[in-house]
Amino acid sequence: MTEPSYPDIRESVRRLCAAFPGEYWRALDRERAYPTDFVQTLTREGFLSVLIPEEYGGSGLGLGAGIAILEEVHRSGCNGGAAHAQMYTMGTLLRHGSAAQKARYLPAIASGELRLQAFGVTEPTSGTDTTRIRTFARRDGDHYVVSGQKIWISRAEHSDLMVLLVRTTPRDEVAKPSDGMSVLLVDMRAAVGNGLTIRPIRTMLNHATTELFFDDLRVPVENLIGEEGKGFRYILDGMNAERILIASECIGDARFFIDRASAYAKERSVFGRAIGENQGIQFPIARAHVQATAAAAVVDKAAAMFDAGEPCGSEANMSKLLASEASWYAADMCIQTHGGFGFAEEYDVERKFRETRLYQVAPISTNLILSHVATHVLGLPKSF
Repeated sequence: MTEPSYPDIRESVRRLCAAFPGEYWRALDRERAYPTDFVQTLTREGFLSVLIPEEYGGSGLGLGAGIAILEEVHRSGCNGGAAHAQMYTMGTLLRHGSAAQKARYLPAIASGELRLQAFGVTEPTSGTDTTRIRTFARRDGDHYVVSGQKIWISRAEHSDLMVLLVRTTPRDEVAKPSDGMSVLLVDMRAAVGNGLTIRPIRTMLNHATTELFFDDLRVPVENLIGEEGKGFRYILDGMNAERILIASECIGDARFFIDRASAYAKERSVFGRAIGENQGIQFPIARAHVQATAAAAVVDKAAAMFDAGEPCGSEANMSKLLASEASWYAADMCIQTHGGFGFAEEYDVERKFRETRLYQVAPISTNLILSHVATHVLGLPKSF
């Protein structure tokens, strides 16, 4: 088996996570509270700024380092969902922002002075058909006036900045459905109460999910990222990074479940022998390991392509599908191995079980990935 990439980073992340054991996460989960101490520690140690160039205060490393960090966070029993968006959302600013925007925001993001963790794309009426978003930004002098609604926006209450996708030209007035969309960098501190309302949505897992309402929110034109009307292309860059990074979290989850199931199977004795001696216990754990190992290889390939600047949309999507399915199989296996104890809060298996189930649905559902592969990779006809 090949050695894991970035061993020093992985070891540092494991040491950091050891200070945030299951008790910490269980307490937060009960109250649906934000892991402020954990996020601040990740930031202080430089892990959330690993993709930011050194000239702006980051490490200047590639996505390969990012996936190593998030995999180890999740394998350690922690959860990167409270902060992972900072990695891929920052990329939209880094790749497409102006020199002035990067100089103004990136050093503050790297230091932790500013949090950029909110990514405003999905809407109630459009779902994953991004070209049908309705949130509209009307130009008014040196401002855009934004009206509309977003849903399933995580961490909006805990972010200083948000990357927001809006329409600046109606869909029926553009040559292609993906034209006429623009990206704005919204200062949440100034926006809340002045045209932006945030409504929390309580869900089965602690992801600080919200719904956003825009009512004539004024955003300075200088906060436009890139060119007006070209925003869909900018967002796609971020989405590819998002899928790869979240796939790495799924690999971490899968390995968490495999580690826990293996340890329990060795220790748990029934009828005078360890349950791990039974092939009915061994084989599902072994299969979970095989699936996670295979999925990790695809995640690594997608990250390498992204870092090389190669088109990687299909690879990013496939890595997310394979990793999320590997983590979900491993989660189910781990519950089954533990039996009734798998549902006990103190083992942390049920919490991680709930957390990893999300990735069959978000940030893109398994069926939509299969549709993408069928039409874009295999050339099969579209059904719509």
